[in-house]
Amino acid sequence: MRCRYCLSDDSRVVDSRPTEDGTIRRRRECTNCGRRFTTYEKIEEIPITVVKRDGARQPFDSEKILAGVRKACEKRPVSSADLNKLVDDVSREIFNTLEQEITTIQIGELVMRRIKELDEVAYVRFASVYRSFKDINTFMEELKTLLGESNEGLVNK
Repeated sequence: MRCRYCLSDDSRVVDSRPTEDGTIRRRRECTNCGRRFTTYEKIEEIPITVVKRDGARQPFDSEKILAGVRKACEKRPVSSADLNKLVDDVSREIFNTLEQEITTIQIGELVMRRIKELDEVAYVRFASVYRSFKDINTFMEELKTLLGESNEGLVNK
């Protein structure tokens, strides 16, 4: 980091702490002139575009995931902390792909994997909206799959 007084490129960090807005405040000391100055660092996030089913594109917004999951978990014994953790986990996984675009289908699959672990009723609710079941038979197939997995879990215990 360049010293603002003598323009030397050599400085050392004296103190470092996060700020409320997510930036990092660093107190630095120039090794050339000995003067101190403050810098602020912000983590640069790659903007992610969500490609919707109709081909429309829009910026990624984790609040939309939270709204969908809240709706699915309405009147279910799932805490807000669990919902926020689910959304944080999905968001982290999306950003860790380092891709600049992601489809709503990929996001939906990530959410469904995690919501299934939280609450099976919420999973069925979310799946019914996300997968847009055409008729009762496709809905029943999903339920049978879910019941089959639940029964395997009981047998293995």
